Amino acid sequence: MAPVDEDLITTLIVRLDLERKVRLLTGADFWSTPAEPSVGLRRMVLSDGPSGVRGESFDERTPSLSLPSSTALGATWDPAAARRYGSALGAEARRRGADVVLGPTINLHRSPFGGRHFESLSEDPLLTGELAAAYVAGLQSRGVAATPKHYVANDAETERFTVDNRVDERTLHELYLAAFEPVVTRAGAWALMSAYNAVNGPTMSENPLLAEPLTGEWGFDGLVVSDWGAVRTTEASANAEQHLVMPGPVGAWGGRLVAAVRDGRVAEATVDDKVRRLLRLAARVGALDGVGAPPVAAPAAEDGPTVARELAAAGSVLVRNTGELPWDAATLGTVAVLGHNAELARTQGGGSATVRPAAVVSPLEGLRAVLGGDRVRYRLGAQVAEGVQPFDPGRITNPVTGGPGLRAVFRDADGAELRAEDRLGASLIWMGSEIPEGADHVEISLRWDAPAGEHRIGAAAVGHLTLDAGGTTVLDTEGVLTGDEGPGAAIFEAPSVTAGVTTDGPVDLVLRFRPSGQEAGMALVAVTVGTETAVADPDAEITAAAALAGESDVAVVVVGTNDRIESEGFDRSTLALPGHQDALVRAVAAANPRTVVVVNSGSPVLLPWRDEVAAVLLGWFGGERFGEAVADVLLGAAEPGGRLPTTWPATGEERSVLSGVPADGVLRYDEGVHVGHRNWLRHGETPAYPFGHGLGYTTWTLDDATTGPWSPDGVEVTVTLTNTGTRTGRQVVQAYLSRRGSDVERPARWLAGWAVVDAAPGTTTVTVPVSRRAFRHRAGATWATEPGTWTLHLGFSVTDTPLQADVEVAAQG
Repeated sequence: MAPVDEDLITTLIVRLDLERKVRLLTGADFWSTPAEPSVGLRRMVLSDGPSGVRGESFDERTPSLSLPSSTALGATWDPAAARRYGSALGAEARRRGADVVLGPTINLHRSPFGGRHFESLSEDPLLTGELAAAYVAGLQSRGVAATPKHYVANDAETERFTVDNRVDERTLHELYLAAFEPVVTRAGAWALMSAYNAVNGPTMSENPLLAEPLTGEWGFDGLVVSDWGAVRTTEASANAEQHLVMPGPVGAWGGRLVAAVRDGRVAEATVDDKVRRLLRLAARVGALDGVGAPPVAAPAAEDGPTVARELAAAGSVLVRNTGELPWDAATLGTVAVLGHNAELARTQGGGSATVRPAAVVSPLEGLRAVLGGDRVRYRLGAQVAEGVQPFDPGRITNPVTGGPGLRAVFRDADGAELRAEDRLGASLIWMGSEIPEGADHVEISLRWDAPAGEHRIGAAAVGHLTLDAGGTTVLDTEGVLTGDEGPGAAIFEAPSVTAGVTTDGPVDLVLRFRPSGQEAGMALVAVTVGTETAVADPDAEITAAAALAGESDVAVVVVGTNDRIESEGFDRSTLALPGHQDALVRAVAAANPRTVVVVNSGSPVLLPWRDEVAAVLLGWFGGERFGEAVADVLLGAAEPGGRLPTTWPATGEERSVLSGVPADGVLRYDEGVHVGHRNWLRHGETPAYPFGHGLGYTTWTLDDATTGPWSPDGVEVTVTLTNTGTRTGRQVVQAYLSRRGSDVERPARWLAGWAVVDAAPGTTTVTVPVSRRAFRHRAGATWATEPGTWTLHLGFSVTDTPLQADVEVAAQG
């Protein structure tokens, strides 16, 4: 893109008085920045990421592309895939009118209990940083700003608004800051988000780490935007390298920052620098007349659903296969598909990353589309989703229009209609200006084409609810939020209230909802109306599922988590699968030895039956085309291309599994540099599946490795490997470093480089670059490299490294 004209930006700043400059530094509303016509500045729209671009609304009538979760992207180990991922999101952002995407999330998987890990890439800073840099480059190639988040050490959700994470300087620089450095120094991110938490005392919106290393050593010239509501002071945050407060228009700066400048507590030059950064961002995204311009790009690089499908397959990880997979669709007999997540798959995690896709393909639908309904038979097996799930859009009718969907009416306290909307889905969210002034409650009317029988119907919401079914009031109660009451809790953690009804056909429903705590005017309305699955006899359901498996040639069990387990706002208390899923898998495996399990979770779960089944495929949260990708992989149309970006524990009680629970408001990162696979090696414990592990549909040998000479960039390793199978496959050749007799504490081994290989049967070579950064350590305020002999361990996972090679590092480092 054209370079930004800094002299012109200086001229524009001079034209603004202090009040107008300060006004630009707080959001105009929940999702946008203020316009300033006098300098040619239009509003800029920010939108949540990192796996979709929602825009300014949760309205399902304007759907968004839903890509696989960041953990699925992390599992590709493929910077080219990450760039494609970012490019697809950049095109989507332009289609949705967003200038800034709040992503990627590049905090580390410090503990598998982290509730938001589906949104991050991996446990390793090198893998995370490389993939994040490619994502940022792809996104910004569309003229849309990336906003890597959450800077820094925002690795858990418990007490996330107030926790003080205590991290020693070496660990902070070598791990947590290292994951962010490439997105700034190489990819040139145009924005960055500061976190809620504190690090070593100061909260991140006031932390010296915003200056060093971010805007100092790394030379970041972009805009630091706060996490929503994270800025709580005026003077301290304004004097830090915090540049934009979100949301607005009310914030911690406002008129108070003007006063702070007037009486000398904040220099006007400091305000000018923040305005310069905002105008520079505006120039880069095309929001500032005459200063820079975005690149010309088509609305989309390629078909979004195709990207979602192919990336879901590329990130799927086959962790066990006894020779069962891939299946041949032409000769495969009957297939029992079992599990709640087979029909109601989790395709994205909960929280601010949520988008509304136009359509979602479940594993059940994906397999039926290829094999036909006569060969694919389904049974629930075990309940997973908890609480009210929105009505199937295909079963609801708007009573006013007669078309699909429902009618939503905002009414005042006297019941007068203020505004009516015809909506297509039954999960509804309105924010800010979307809510008419004077609204007291919302009334939702629909006709539900109910299957005959007994059901539990109701709503998930925080506030007072009444529900009429067929003219009879079946609910009149209050939905009360328990636990986290921070931003988004009423949307993503709303309690469910239900009532039992018996139907013999379609039924007319009217729900009236008044949000709690908003008597002075509504700022947020979030309500889901639908049904709750209830299994009266779980053991009988498992028995029936096992019987179906026994009658079928093969069985697929889809297990996974629900939205009360993996979501923004809380961490997990257990890694166990919810409900009776473990019992289901064991019963099905006993009934049919050709049982394949697909794991539909965003991050590690316990798989106590993993050695009792024929194959285990990790599908993560697979995005809107998840079911098609599952079918592609199971039936051999696509290679399961992923490798684990995070260690999967066997029990969750191992010493290597770290805690993310603070004590007295402080979380101490006492493990130092031993995070993830480094900690497992330190303790000598065996996980269920190690970092880097993954199988494909062919076999490989590592034959030879030759290291090149040490150079200022590091060293290159030429590896010879052979695809010994009968089909083209994908392999990830991984290089780990160790240092015998080091003068500083080091991990036993740590990831130093890798290369992705796609090859037909036969022998091939690949070059694995190992940057000099992999050899260095933080020594006080500088970086140092020990000269001498280092050992490279080459293989297919951190515990499978059959080849070794020595590297001689020059004394000058």
